Amino acid sequence: MSPAFPAWFTWLAVISLLVAAACAVVVTVDIARRPQPMRVMDAVWPITMLFGSVIWLWFYWRQGRAAPRGQDTEPTEHSMSTSVAVGTSHCGAGCTLGDLVGEFAMALLPGLAVVFGLGWLFSEPMFATWVLDFVLAFGFGIVFQYFSIAPMRGLGVRAGLWQAIKADTASITSWQVGMYATMALAQFIVLPTVFGRRAESPGVEFWLVMQLAMVVGFATAYPVNWWLIKRGIKEKM
Repeated sequence: MSPAFPAWFTWLAVISLLVAAACAVVVTVDIARRPQPMRVMDAVWPITMLFGSVIWLWFYWRQGRAAPRGQDTEPTEHSMSTSVAVGTSHCGAGCTLGDLVGEFAMALLPGLAVVFGLGWLFSEPMFATWVLDFVLAFGFGIVFQYFSIAPMRGLGVRAGLWQAIKADTASITSWQVGMYATMALAQFIVLPTVFGRRAESPGVEFWLVMQLAMVVGFATAYPVNWWLIKRGIKEKM
């Protein structure tokens, strides 16, 4: 039987998750009064709070808030670095949602692991979960990208989906690679060395590590999004 995590680590995880959830609530309430010009961002901003917490709340307050409902103002022209950060966060919202759904689905329905490779492709259950996470992250990410790129370019469903796939495939992949590398380092090396065990999904300790992994995912996806925007493959937000 694996040893329990020390109480301080569990409480650190609980506090971190509660603060992130509170940030998501604050942003959701603010957006109700200040809806985003690009409506998909009404969902994106609160979701990004789940991993970005107070840092993303500060970023939203400085760069993401829209004018109060009923007030017409000129759209803010962001710097390139800010636009890339917003675009990367937009990608990250889809990845975050996919990882949340995937992890809870696998915990509730363990048989899904076989469908996604356990026993016939992987001996490690975590890898099968990652396959499901990636499939869902890609799906949600493309949907989010469609609802930003299609209105911007006036595209129909087929053309909009194709452009969304072109715009976000590299971004989603680079995010997930950074996230998976961090989770692998934590789960296979750091946590077993320091605490003598892994963090099991969907425990609070697991989600604390996932928050950090998603921030790393943002860092690995940021330069890719810069390149995509610079090449005109992805819209500047």
